[in-house]
Amino acid sequence: MSTPSQQLTERAAAHLMATYPAPRAAFVRGKGTALFDLEGRVHLDFLCGLGVTNLGHAHPAVTAAVAEQAGALVHTSNLFVTEPAVALAERLSRILAWDDAKVFFAQCGATANEAAIKLARRHGKRQHADKTRIVTLEGSFHGRTLATLEATGQPAKHLPFAPLAGFVDHVPYDDVAALRRAVTQDTCAVLLEVVQGEGGVRPVAEEVLAAAREACDAVGALLIVDEVQTGIGRTGPWFAFQDTPVVPDVVTMAKALANGLPIGACVARGAAADALGTGEHGTTFGGNPVTCAAANAVIDTITTDGILPAARTRARRLRQGLEALVGTTPYASGVRGRGLLLGLELDAPVAAAVEAACGERLLVVNAVAPDVVRLAPPLTVSRQELDQALKVLAEALAAVAEPSAIQEV
Repeated sequence: MSTPSQQLTERAAAHLMATYPAPRAAFVRGKGTALFDLEGRVHLDFLCGLGVTNLGHAHPAVTAAVAEQAGALVHTSNLFVTEPAVALAERLSRILAWDDAKVFFAQCGATANEAAIKLARRHGKRQHADKTRIVTLEGSFHGRTLATLEATGQPAKHLPFAPLAGFVDHVPYDDVAALRRAVTQDTCAVLLEVVQGEGGVRPVAEEVLAAAREACDAVGALLIVDEVQTGIGRTGPWFAFQDTPVVPDVVTMAKALANGLPIGACVARGAAADALGTGEHGTTFGGNPVTCAAANAVIDTITTDGILPAARTRARRLRQGLEALVGTTPYASGVRGRGLLLGLELDAPVAAAVEAACGERLLVVNAVAPDVVRLAPPLTVSRQELDQALKVLAEALAAVAEPSAIQEV
């Protein structure tokens, strides 16, 4: 007889499009770092819904803000103004330290990046008609709408939908010279991540960031930093670029901004802030009062509870624990990433098997590349939870090393 989780999975397979792999678990509630499945088992969440629940599940401040706002006003459209959206825009301006910042609210990371691409093309076309090309880095991930899919530097993701529009130039993520050559007078923007999350938890070198800034300045293009996964404290500061000397013109964010509610934001400064005119872009749900109230609660909580410095301490402990696995545990060969966005490098393409073995032991991680396992626990993860996850991960690596283990996944 099948379990309740299996029954739900079978119903999902029958009625939901198969755009994702078959789910390994069915969750009904969460609290902090814990996820509870239909059988009542407790899983340790070191994925955070792909880097979303930075404050953990069911954080009381977010829950209270959502409940209060939902009881007052849920939706008006952007034909009107609401206090939560304006307050959130003001908060984002302060934490970016951009006095002249202006914000466009979207529903997710892809739509935030879509807005940034349109903004850059509008800014470019005001200089000359052909200034519409975008430069991005190989291995990047910027979304799955057609424009952001083309910006994504992973050709395998393009193939099922080709031909694409053809306005993006991709360069190797670590080749400064290639980046400089790619940026021409027809370039309206360079779009990049400071740490390529979905591309394998791969940090982009500071000299690449600096070269992008210089190349943009030379031709009047915008530097757009995609902080969809790295923003809101995931790598240490509020935004990953704030740990570098490079300041972009536009920042996009989503995922952790409202700790689980759908929101995205495109924030611009200087001339870029006024690039889009009335009627040139829009959204029905962006800036929704409930999601903005949740995001305001997230920023207030991180600020008042001192979560960023505490998360840096937790990140050091996790990195040290992962580094201790290297050379002492099967397959573990290195550690990369920043803050609480870390990847365990493997010396063989067994990441999917390791993910499955962790899942069997009730630890949620994911194989972000054939040879990299991504770990992204909430910023509020405890020392005990970190130690428990490291213990389970070591057990999973050892189990995968057993004969025939990989074939069984």
